[in-house]
Amino acid sequence: MTTTYGLMVGSGWEDLSKGDAGTEAETAFGMPSAPVHRLQFGEHHVLSLARHGDRHTLPPHKINYRANILALKKLGVTAIIALNTVGVVSSVRQSGEIAVPDQLLDYTWGREQTIYDGRRGNVGHIDFTEPFSGELRSDLLDAARRAGVDCFDGGVYATTQGPRLETAAEVDRLERDGADYVGMTAMPEAALARELEVAYACLAMVVNRAAGRGDVPIHDDVEASTRAARTATMSLLENFFQAV
Repeated sequence: MTTTYGLMVGSGWEDLSKGDAGTEAETAFGMPSAPVHRLQFGEHHVLSLARHGDRHTLPPHKINYRANILALKKLGVTAIIALNTVGVVSSVRQSGEIAVPDQLLDYTWGREQTIYDGRRGNVGHIDFTEPFSGELRSDLLDAARRAGVDCFDGGVYATTQGPRLETAAEVDRLERDGADYVGMTAMPEAALARELEVAYACLAMVVNRAAGRGDVPIHDDVEASTRAARTATMSLLENFFQAV
């Protein structure tokens, strides 16, 4: 079966879809964050959805994650590459580098976490031992190698509530819990994709050292590092879609 790919894009990527009006895709859970846009990578068409909205107006805890994943599935997407900006907690990466995490920790609350809301038939209990698609992760890492991009294989992504950044003490706790990266949106995205039988992998762009880990203010770190992480990500994606 042919795989149809979608990109779930995050902070700093809203301009990726300029020039395409997008498709409105209402779902059983309401409207997604933005219209679904059609992107061109070489000869490959890819559907893209900005999780924070086309103008970055939705904070992490207000995103309709269920509608976002279902909208992509409704339009035929069978595999989602999630672009997530993160801070790095451990020493596995530096600012400006990228990674493909293999595990998750969830510290969020109050978000709609499941499609099983008691109104649509039986409850399903997904196996979430490995939260990201192994095959999709492998394909992303292969593309990084072909493109000559330094991309770390693995690491634990901790999802916090946001929209504020973490305290230094909170980041200390995350490190004790085994986290390597900290972001705000991988959950419940990954779990919802699994429930809807859509392959899902995270391409994490490290744009800062987490609170208490760096020697410059966090926003200065983000400004200095985002371009390098974005350039590496685009090189990886271009190579990825050349090969599929």
